[in-house]
Amino acid sequence: EAGLPDRGFSLGESELAISANVDQWFLANLIVAIGGDDSIAVEEGYVQTTDLPWGLTVKAGRFFSGIGYLNEKHAHTWEFSDAPLPYRAMLGNQYGDDGIEVRWLAPTDFFLEFGAEWFRGDAFPAGGADDNGAGTVAAFVRTGGDIDDESSFLAGLSYLRTKAVDRDSGGDLFTGTDDLAIASLVYKWAPNGNPIETNLTVSGEYFFGHEEGAFNGVGVDYDRSGFYVQGVYQFMPRWRAGVRYAELQTENAPLALAGSVLDD
Repeated sequence: EAGLPDRGFSLGESELAISANVDQWFLANLIVAIGGDDSIAVEEGYVQTTDLPWGLTVKAGRFFSGIGYLNEKHAHTWEFSDAPLPYRAMLGNQYGDDGIEVRWLAPTDFFLEFGAEWFRGDAFPAGGADDNGAGTVAAFVRTGGDIDDESSFLAGLSYLRTKAVDRDSGGDLFTGTDDLAIASLVYKWAPNGNPIETNLTVSGEYFFGHEEGAFNGVGVDYDRSGFYVQGVYQFMPRWRAGVRYAELQTENAPLALAGSVLDD
């Protein structure tokens, strides 16, 4: 059901953010999202360590997962008015849930970060909070650094495994597992290493997922994939132009599911 945004003027989503240091060990962050239809929801609300040894950071509460390149970025920082097609189809825009996260920044000359997460499992593509409210696990690794004085890169691999019990997608119910892998690559360039005047960012991600279980009581076991590539060029301060291309591919749904949200 991914289509273009509605035409015409609209407010979209507004955010109220409150952040403060709790003490010398923790900071707390609360972000409340106010939708264009005046709905209110806690988008993120978590505490995070600030001074653990050995490059460790722990976060607990409700937050966007660190998988992928764009998932943990808030909508107002996106370069386009909507999330890329694979995020919308496979993560419902972006995956956020209640849980705990541990990150380790390796003591290397280049950037190298590992992360692991354990979530409740209520948010799409999970649902129903299987395994006594601990039904989703995720992991990611990122590396990057300077190529020369004017350019740099960031590469990453991510994995998300969710379980669902009667996940509701507009009246369609799914019970089963969903595995999703994401490969990310970002390249940034700025003349003389100064991005204030001019800069270029080219990014792309490839998604591969497998879903297995029962959809509306019909057994399903299928693969799906997708990718996007986008480039954004700032040609003068405060002015940018960009282009994005995206695709999705999926195996055919069983005939018994013709007309459902799985129908091509």
